[in-house]
Amino acid sequence: MTAKILVLPGDGIGPEITAQAEKVLEVLRAKYKFDVEWTHGLLGGAAYDATGEPLPAATLEAARKSDAVLLAAVGGPKYDTAPRDKRPERGLLGIRAGMGLYANLRPAILYPELAAASSLKPELVADLDVLIVRELTGGIYFGQPRGIEVRDGVRVGINTEVYSEPEIERIARTAFDAAQLRGKRLCSVDKANVLESSELWRETVIRVGRDYPDVQLTHQYVDNAAMQLVRAPKQFDVIVTSNLFGDILSDIAAQLTGSIGMLPSASLNERGQGLYEPIHGSAPDIAGKGVANPLAMILSLAMLLRYSLKRGDLADKVQKAVRHVLADGLRTADIARSGEKTVGTLEMGEAVVGRL
Repeated sequence: MTAKILVLPGDGIGPEITAQAEKVLEVLRAKYKFDVEWTHGLLGGAAYDATGEPLPAATLEAARKSDAVLLAAVGGPKYDTAPRDKRPERGLLGIRAGMGLYANLRPAILYPELAAASSLKPELVADLDVLIVRELTGGIYFGQPRGIEVRDGVRVGINTEVYSEPEIERIARTAFDAAQLRGKRLCSVDKANVLESSELWRETVIRVGRDYPDVQLTHQYVDNAAMQLVRAPKQFDVIVTSNLFGDILSDIAAQLTGSIGMLPSASLNERGQGLYEPIHGSAPDIAGKGVANPLAMILSLAMLLRYSLKRGDLADKVQKAVRHVLADGLRTADIARSGEKTVGTLEMGEAVVGRL
């Protein structure tokens, strides 16, 4: 069947990097006979400008009907004075909720050619490839009761960490499935020594793990996992953890790579649909200058191929093309060392296409 992708260029540098990802899709369709079609939609500031809403109903309907959504970025300072419910970020939150996206997959990949960009020693991070699977819709960010109240004349802030067994099982299966596509090693991160929610988390992950005998399951407390990520990050393959812990650990892992301009992400629902986007944001300060790095967008497309469309063969080709381009010495400004020659968005995108 024909794969259907909704493409959302969004704001800032979004249209520029989206154009390069679409060139990759065109090559996959023409050279590798990939049966795919894609349409465009509005989200964020671009949608607000055109329709008065950051998430038009037509965009959400198209997203639900697609096999996957490829999003560039939303937001920009011109919308800071817009009503809060009309700001670009509300569109992003709305499409995540409307698609029921519960699992965030964020890889931290460091190609050896860029090892010097990391704050850690190159030998610790060269060839780093870690995937963090974060639960998105539960935990302390959404638990009830919450709020600020007065107790005995003192203001008290309250947040509640809540996880049900089905919520934990759902994210655990997503992580085990992801591990099967990679190195077949999964580390579950919790705080089971002090938190009852983590006790249930660990018990549930162990139970689910019995259905995946080919995946090696280990456990770490979150404080130790944070330390291990900066001590010996290559010990990890896939990490699965809660909303709060995943929020923190994924940012630590991102910093290991030295440049967020290279990092893709995915958010998945129970149907296997996903919203795929680079993590770098809309970068309005360089929008329209032709200097943005399109590689995170292209690598987000590779994740889309792997996880939603089940075309790992094509995902591998895209990732290898990116690696070859880096090995050829091409650098956009964000990943170049002092004195290195840099290329722009168009040249970098065309180099990847050429390698494909």
